[in-house]
Amino acid sequence: MPVRPTAAFPLLPFLLTTALAATTLTACGNGSGSSPNTLKVSFKQSTDNSIKVMDGFLADIKKQFEKKYPGKKVELVPIKAPDSEYYTKLQQMLRSPKTAPDLVYEDTFLINSDITSGYLKPLDPYLDKWPDWKQFIGTAKTAARAEDGKTYGVPDGTDTRGLWFDKGIFKKAGLPANWQPKNWDEVLGAARAIKKKVPGVTPINVYTGKPAGEAATMQTFEMLLYGTGNGTADPLYDKSSKKWIAGSPGFKDALRFVEAVYKEKLGPDVSDALDPNIQTIVAGDLLPKGKLGIALDGSWLPQAWLKGSGHEWPQWSHELGLAYMPTQHGQAPGKVSMSGGWTWAIPAKAGNPDLAFDFIRTMQTKANAEKWYITNSGISVRDDVARDPSYTSAQPGIKFFTDLVASTHYRPAYPAYPKVSTAIQEAMEGVTTGDMSVDKAASGYDDALKDATDNQVVKK
Repeated sequence: MPVRPTAAFPLLPFLLTTALAATTLTACGNGSGSSPNTLKVSFKQSTDNSIKVMDGFLADIKKQFEKKYPGKKVELVPIKAPDSEYYTKLQQMLRSPKTAPDLVYEDTFLINSDITSGYLKPLDPYLDKWPDWKQFIGTAKTAARAEDGKTYGVPDGTDTRGLWFDKGIFKKAGLPANWQPKNWDEVLGAARAIKKKVPGVTPINVYTGKPAGEAATMQTFEMLLYGTGNGTADPLYDKSSKKWIAGSPGFKDALRFVEAVYKEKLGPDVSDALDPNIQTIVAGDLLPKGKLGIALDGSWLPQAWLKGSGHEWPQWSHELGLAYMPTQHGQAPGKVSMSGGWTWAIPAKAGNPDLAFDFIRTMQTKANAEKWYITNSGISVRDDVARDPSYTSAQPGIKFFTDLVASTHYRPAYPAYPKVSTAIQEAMEGVTTGDMSVDKAASGYDDALKDATDNQVVKK
C-alpha cells in the first residue's frame, strides 16, 4: 500500500482535523469498556467510495468471529479520512477509556509515536502463546517492535519496492526485455539510452521533494541509501548508540543519484516532479499510456489498474517488466527493498483486550490472511502463505515482490522519524531544483537532523 505523508500541517487544517476528531469521538458512544460482550474495531476507511476492500474483509471476519464466540458482538468503527486526519482522530480516541476502541489499525510509519505516548498495549504475553506468530517473517515482526524490545502490533501484510519498466520503450531503446541492472550506473545508463533513442517519453521517475512526502523518502532516497555500505548496518539510525546518523558518504551518494536524474533531465520536468499528485500521475497516466520508461515504485501499483479503478489496464503484466533495485556497486546482497505496512494493535485503555486478540487470531488464520493479501494486493508476511501456490499465482508480480521480503528493510520509525523524513525531502528538493549542491544539501540535513532529534546525532 502507498506510503504515508509526513509534512507538517499549518494551524488551520490542524484545528479542522481536531474538530473532525471530536466528531468521531462523539460517534464512538460510551467507549469500548461499556460492554464486555461488544468488541469495537476501528479501521481506516478509504475516502474513495468505490473502494470497499477493508470493509468487506472485516465484515466477513465479524461473521466468523460472532459465530465462533456466541454472545459476543463486533462493532466496526470506520474512520473515513485522509491519512493525516486518520492519525489525528485515532490519537484523540486512544487518550480516554471512554473513547478507546478495543482494536485499532496502526500504520508502521507512526506506531512508535503512539507507543511512546503510552497509547498501546504490549502484545508479547499473547504472542508467546500464539503458535501462528512463528509463521511471521522476522523482518516484518520488527515493524511494530519498540525500543523497549516489546511488540505492540501484528502486521497484516507489507509492501516492497522495485523497478518497473516499459518493455515497448526498452525495445525501442535497444534494452533487453529481461533487464536486470547490477548497480546504480546501469540504472542511469538505461535511462540515458531511453532519453537518446526514445524521444517524447520520460526515461525514469524517482519521487523527490516535500510535495511527494514519504514517497520521496522511502521509495527513492531510502531505496538508494540502504543500498550503500555493506548492506547490514542501518545507514539512517545507529541502534547501538540510539542516535541518528548525520549525512554520511552514502547519504551524499544517494543525493548525487537524485541530482543526476534531474540535472540530466532524465526524470519528469521539475514542476511535475514537485506536484503533490505525482504518484497519481505516474500510476494513472505515465505508466498506462506508455509515457515512462522506468519507475522506482511499489508493489501495490496494480491496485490502480484493476477493474473499476478508472485506470483499467488489464494488459499491464504483458507490457511492464520488473527488476529489483540493485545496491550501489552491486555489493552483497546485490538487491535492496524498503517495506512498510499496517498493523493491528490493542489500545492501552481498551476495555476488552483479550477479546481483541482473539479477533486478531481470527483475522490471521492462514486462510484469512491469504484472502486479505490477495484482495488488497498486499505482500505476505507469513511463511506458510508465501509458500502457497494459490497465493504466489494469484496476481502477476506477486511472487517477485514477495521474494524481496527476504532482503527488505524497515524504516527506523521512532518518534523523531517523521521530522527526519521531512529533512531528507528538503535535501532532495534542493538538489532536484539545482538550488543546492549535494554538500550544501547534506549540511542542511545535518542541521535539521539535530533539531529534529534533540541533537541525538552521530557522525559516521
